[in-house]
Amino acid sequence: MAAFADGFGSIIFNIRQIVQITDDPNCLYLRGAEMADVKVIESDADDLAVLVDLDGVISHIGCNAELKALAKASKVKESVDAEGGCLVPGLVDGHTHPVFAGDRVHEFAMKLAGASYMEVQQAGGGIHFTTKKTREATESELLESLEVVGVEMLKAGTTTLEAKSGYGLDTETEMKMLEVIEMANGIFPLDFSGTFCGAHAIPKDSDEWLQTELIVNEMIPRIVEEKAEGRLTCVENIDVFCEKGVFGIDSSKRIMEAGKSAGLRINFHADELHPLGGAEMGASIGARAMSHLEEISSEGIAAMAESKSVAVLLPTTAYMLRLKPPPAREMIDHGVIVALGSDFNPNAFCLSMPTVMHLACVQFRMSMPEALVASTLNAAYSIGRSKRIGAITVGRQADLLVLEAPKWEHLIYRFGCHAMVIKHVIKNGKVVFSKS
Repeated sequence: MAAFADGFGSIIFNIRQIVQITDDPNCLYLRGAEMADVKVIESDADDLAVLVDLDGVISHIGCNAELKALAKASKVKESVDAEGGCLVPGLVDGHTHPVFAGDRVHEFAMKLAGASYMEVQQAGGGIHFTTKKTREATESELLESLEVVGVEMLKAGTTTLEAKSGYGLDTETEMKMLEVIEMANGIFPLDFSGTFCGAHAIPKDSDEWLQTELIVNEMIPRIVEEKAEGRLTCVENIDVFCEKGVFGIDSSKRIMEAGKSAGLRINFHADELHPLGGAEMGASIGARAMSHLEEISSEGIAAMAESKSVAVLLPTTAYMLRLKPPPAREMIDHGVIVALGSDFNPNAFCLSMPTVMHLACVQFRMSMPEALVASTLNAAYSIGRSKRIGAITVGRQADLLVLEAPKWEHLIYRFGCHAMVIKHVIKNGKVVFSKS
């Protein structure tokens, strides 16, 4: 009755399918066989509707007649006609590097000619090239670039994303990047979960020990100070590129434990190029999430399943770097919580989670329901937000996509064609993008 008395913000009606993912408002993730069994409400008469309260929270899920009557009685502010389309949760991108300057288009030819990721970096490209450009860029230039990226992500259905620093590698530039993410979180119609990634690479004038000391003794305390003063509130996670020739197991563990002590969730790059045992180490220190995992061991899979650490898999990286795919099927079958991310960065320039889902189905042999769960509820869990987003249930935030299609699977099936399928993007109950 309270919601009726206060009124409603919006109604979405004439829906054919509502893909809830789960109908349990307390369900935080799905794993194993549950990932293939998503909750879908269907109506051949296109008479389903969702009512959203003034705070942008889903208050009712039901039929047109009932919810339209409630909406009319309370003078609902916004009405969205789905015209027989489908409703799915807003997509959550579990791994991005969206703040940077310059581009690395020149490296693509090197990779096509057979150069490896580390060979490109040793030749002066890769992260070091982007670091130079990002250090030179102003805060306003980085924010303007991020806005362009954010708009395209939103149009492709992403309503929340994890966003890393990591192209600064010195204290001031890392803080500049995090400040840009903080500003974007306040002005764009997207939610950002900020990740401090000062351990993305080792600067040319440093070494692993020196960079580890800088991060632990200067960068993390600076973040703690900024957060205590009410700045950098969106910085929630800490990341390390745990990899041979970058940060080894011991250094990675030291940095991440320092971040955890500072109140940051551990969410890091593990076992991408070499089987270092990063997954086992991450599970042992309570990592919320680990990304890449192309070279994960069977022991690492078992450890992640037991610790409930999320495996954030990145199809674009495996595709563009010609890596062997991570063992997604083995992970799912052994009960690992699997999520997906675009890994958007200068090395993997992909802004579209529908494209990521399609690649996951083809490359990783995931089913379409598994890919959707991995891009909604499970990706939300990887950044600690699945209580609030990632599914369509009463009490969750109304981050929604209206699809112009008879079945929700068209979002994945139409490879690279999300613009044909996504009719409206709704954030906090408000339409923030509509197909022209």
